[in-house]
Amino acid sequence: MAGPAGDWPEAGAATSVRSALGGYRAYARRWVFLLVISLLSCSNATLWLSFAPVADTIARHFLLSTEQINWLSLVYLVVSIPFGMVAIWVLDSVGLRRATTLGAFLNFWGSMIRSMPCMAVDIQDPFVFLLGGQTFCALAQTLVIFSPAKLAALWFPEHQRATANMIGTMSNALGILVANLLSPALVKTEEDIPLMLGTYILPAGLTFLLAIACLWESVPPTPPSVGAAQSTSLSFLAGLKLLTRNKAYMVLAVCFGGGIGIFSNFSALLEQVLCVNGYSSEFAGLCGALFIVFGVLGAVALGLYVDRTKHFTEAIKIGLCLTSLACVAFAVVSQLQGQTIVLAAICSLLGFFGFSVAPVAMELAVECSFPVGEGAAAGLVFVLGQAEGVLIMVLLTSLTVRHAEPSVSTCQDGQGPLDWKAPMLLMAGLCVLFSCLFVLLFHTPYRRLQAEADASPSIQEDERPATAAALGHAPYLAATP
Repeated sequence: MAGPAGDWPEAGAATSVRSALGGYRAYARRWVFLLVISLLSCSNATLWLSFAPVADTIARHFLLSTEQINWLSLVYLVVSIPFGMVAIWVLDSVGLRRATTLGAFLNFWGSMIRSMPCMAVDIQDPFVFLLGGQTFCALAQTLVIFSPAKLAALWFPEHQRATANMIGTMSNALGILVANLLSPALVKTEEDIPLMLGTYILPAGLTFLLAIACLWESVPPTPPSVGAAQSTSLSFLAGLKLLTRNKAYMVLAVCFGGGIGIFSNFSALLEQVLCVNGYSSEFAGLCGALFIVFGVLGAVALGLYVDRTKHFTEAIKIGLCLTSLACVAFAVVSQLQGQTIVLAAICSLLGFFGFSVAPVAMELAVECSFPVGEGAAAGLVFVLGQAEGVLIMVLLTSLTVRHAEPSVSTCQDGQGPLDWKAPMLLMAGLCVLFSCLFVLLFHTPYRRLQAEADASPSIQEDERPATAAALGHAPYLAATP
């Protein structure tokens, strides 16, 4: 799978047939589809982390331990690894509309189940319902997290794919931000917990209704590009087999998957790392919010840039290098006291550089693996990222030791503060390693864009200039060794 897209005989045949039928078309209802997927991703993320910001209050109200509360978030990670492969098959075999509707139903049903301990007074074990509801939401996540790349490929023309992927992907990050802000605002006392659980049902229910009412088909009647016409032209197993044999794709999956794992651990451990050196939980929350907000801004800027230039590889390589520098800076400065302004700036830069490459990496995964289905191409990266995240979490936590001497810790776990110096240096070292491997080893032609370069220009609904000249630009052909 190392040759250019033109090596696939199906691409040329489909191009000639489509050209004879009158070209390609982008439909306005693609934005409605993107809205539904974005709302679903945002709602799912809020359900994921809704308990974490008010963990102490939830534990007291339901008489749960800290470990049980943590499992309400960890279940997402556990479920995503085995069921991620099933979700890949569903997306590429059953269809995007049915997969999205199923995900919306599971998300809504999970939000209902976890609210039952507050609706019924005779429930003996509320943890069963809380964990059961989170499990259904976790199943929904495996369906929605891969969807933006497939939606962008099936419904959007060449000059909008990266932007659409960015909007769908960053909706998940916005959901995390909403959960961190909304849960503490809603839950002041234990009596407010039913209000919080009920509030999170509303967007889940709205998204489910929109999915039923507004999504009519998985693919448009006329594809927006030759890439969309050739989408999922291989069977599920054949596609996975080709992915594992594609050196460029595996380098991307392992290196960017490692980045996903590092960012997951950064978000989960941020408060614990900062409290050891005297930083408050409020400051840690501010750093987490800056991490996400600047990440979304970076993703918007880079998504628009890549849509115009198609510099996928260059953008990711530069972004990963800058992310590594920010990660090293955090590993050093987080071990110092009284560096609030510097830490806030570093967390902002880490989000800006790190988050911005996520949607571009998903697009590049599709480009270097075409014509393998978009669900498989994007999904396998995510599954590997979750697995690498578990391994990284085990490594980081195994290196922590308790402080023997008195400290300025503000940690409230009731035990001696942990020393995070070695784990943070390891995290930074892994980030640098993954970035270096990607820069040195990743080389690929853009298969989908090459197939489209051989086709007639797409017919855009907004009557943009024909893309033939742009397709002749060097980044599209991406000549590589």
